[in-house]
Amino acid sequence: MPATKDEIMSALTQVQDPELHKDIVSLGMVKDIEFGGDKLFLGIELTTPACPMKDQIKGDIEAALAPLGITESVEINWSAQVGSSRGPDAERAPGIKNVIAVASGKGGVGKSTVAVNLAVSLQQEGAKVGLMDVDIYGPSAPLMTGTVGRSPEVLEGRLRPVQAHGIWILSMGYLVPEGQAVVWRGPMLHKAITQFFEDVDWGDLDYLVVDLPPGTGDVQLSLSQIFPLTGAVMVTTPQAVALADVVKGANMFERVNVPMLGVIENMSYFVCPCCDTRSEIFDHGGGRKTALEHGWPFLGEIPIDPSVRVGGDDGTPVVISHPDSPVSQEFRATARILAGKVSQIARLGKVEV
Repeated sequence: MPATKDEIMSALTQVQDPELHKDIVSLGMVKDIEFGGDKLFLGIELTTPACPMKDQIKGDIEAALAPLGITESVEINWSAQVGSSRGPDAERAPGIKNVIAVASGKGGVGKSTVAVNLAVSLQQEGAKVGLMDVDIYGPSAPLMTGTVGRSPEVLEGRLRPVQAHGIWILSMGYLVPEGQAVVWRGPMLHKAITQFFEDVDWGDLDYLVVDLPPGTGDVQLSLSQIFPLTGAVMVTTPQAVALADVVKGANMFERVNVPMLGVIENMSYFVCPCCDTRSEIFDHGGGRKTALEHGWPFLGEIPIDPSVRVGGDDGTPVVISHPDSPVSQEFRATARILAGKVSQIARLGKVEV
């Protein structure tokens, strides 16, 4: 091998993590340098298994090592350690590293569908993920995950969430009889959300995705007061009436010091399966435009696909039932970008657009 370990480490200081804008050596991402025959083996630890910039980092490493005569002989062994946006003295649910609130300014934009598929997508990338459904008046996680009729176990006086599709799930839908309405005022909602954290054994999670009810009511305020949120994701459809409510919802989170992780445009367009013609049923691009105008990240645009509805009704998220479909690929790409924004919060204390 034509280079020493010190020379290799020095060369790798030229490689920056594209999300964190610091070199991978100072970030402690270079875990191992070993020689084997005519091969160089590098151990690189990413800030999330859902890293959206993995290929770029690989290309930059190869470019940095090329002047040392190391090109095709480098092999990278990837690992990941998700950073926590919480302080080391976290007392409530200490095993949860990051809490992502998925919200919408109005109903009917597919917020719960997005939350479920994001949670499963993050798990498919290798993360430990939970889904908390706090849409108290209209819980949909049990139906969308195929867990209707199941109940959390009680272990040593604490609830253990239901597990399905590789994620841990808790919903008010498990705790009240099917079809029974929940008629609660603010104090009861606050108490229920507190118990979802204090009386539930979530174990160790990299990400807890929280599916909120639409609007800017008591549940949103209670959640932001009870638990330190990593940030919020606003889900919208492209038309103006939905986008106006996105701004209101985002402003509410900013007023309670919850960072905006970004905007997702759902039902962004439809591609006819028969003629391959693209139709922008609810307009298109409004989510991206609104995000850019307000300085928020834009995370992705999810197309309309009948398989999404079928998967939600059957209890199998589309990223599982149709993993190779364009809509599933878009969900996974969006989840990776979201994971990158969470890494920015955990490492830099802020989100960069």
